[in-house]
Amino acid sequence: MKTSSWELGTRSQAILELNATTYSVFSKTSLPPPKSVQQNTVNPLSPFFAIARSTVQGRAQSNNYTVGPQPLIQDGSAGDPASIGVSVLLANWTGQDGGKINYGSAAKDQLDFLLQKVPRTSDGAISHHVDMVQLWSDFVYMVPPFLAYYGVIAQNRTLLEESYTQIKLYRTYLRDPTANMWKHVLLGTSGNDEGYWSTGNGWAAAGMLRVLATIRQSQYANTMKSEQNDLITWVGEIQSGIYATLDSTNILTNYANQPATAPGNFYDAASTAIIASTVYRLAVIANKHSHLPAAERSRKTLYNSTGTNTNTLENYTHFTANGWLLPVVNPLSVGQEGRESPEAQAFVIEMHAAWKDWVAAGSKGANAAEIVQPCTMWGCLALVGLVVGLVG
Repeated sequence: MKTSSWELGTRSQAILELNATTYSVFSKTSLPPPKSVQQNTVNPLSPFFAIARSTVQGRAQSNNYTVGPQPLIQDGSAGDPASIGVSVLLANWTGQDGGKINYGSAAKDQLDFLLQKVPRTSDGAISHHVDMVQLWSDFVYMVPPFLAYYGVIAQNRTLLEESYTQIKLYRTYLRDPTANMWKHVLLGTSGNDEGYWSTGNGWAAAGMLRVLATIRQSQYANTMKSEQNDLITWVGEIQSGIYATLDSTNILTNYANQPATAPGNFYDAASTAIIASTVYRLAVIANKHSHLPAAERSRKTLYNSTGTNTNTLENYTHFTANGWLLPVVNPLSVGQEGRESPEAQAFVIEMHAAWKDWVAAGSKGANAAEIVQPCTMWGCLALVGLVVGLVG
């Protein structure tokens, strides 16, 4: 698997949502979370904390390492390294490695870098890029959840409010009110992308939901009702816009405003999975069910198998025999179809985890969304178990 900063951050989130749910913001556990890791979560959290450990150790060993504001990983992006921030915060909060690794300092340096060193728009939107002011829809998954989580850990309401403010600002710039979708990249001197990149819309919706869930489980929930209502509305906007483009294949196209046959466009299972995950999350959090039929059709299509043996991936339409989701966009070149996408693997896990939580909550809205599975409950779990081997 790749080790780009956003891939590590997305992988860490997938681990929490599926296997260490006590520490997921989507659990019913109040925030801040328990400081003592229970025995039954030690093993599930092991790969999660390994990401934080290798990141902070690598930072300290870098030839370019200096004390003070800096990203967790130097990769040219201002926003992507912050996606690893929640794992670093949790490693510090739960006392991992007995204080031998300074997770707290690393998290603070990442925070200070974002707030002090990264350029902004005139109205305060933090750039996703280091060298110029440029706004990417991806940013909403990478930065605001880190700011929000830092806020509840440090009991700093201002940071929680900042996470919401950044989303609000990004929406002002990137959302097309006619299409109800977000453009991918704007304001830069080069590399802008005004298309409705489906994965970018998924990043934005999923990031907003993580901030929403963080607020709801925090000590500030009762005094941030309007912010929560806004986030619920804004996620619903994206879902309405993007599902309006879904055709009979039940798989989204890479750019939702273009047919699959358009130049540089194709069907994309990665964005299909992450968007579906947001539907199940919004159903549980806010009792919003209007897009459950579309999400269920997409999920069942992704899990479709032409065989009877659900313990192997050889007969699954949208997985290779080795467990890679397909078709997917190339994470390093969004206009090209890829072959093996680490973030797509995480998206499948997040979709399945969200669906499980929806079912556990009573499948609210099931009357509108048929939930007969193309594989049995245990067969679906076996499928995801095989994919988890690549993610965890």
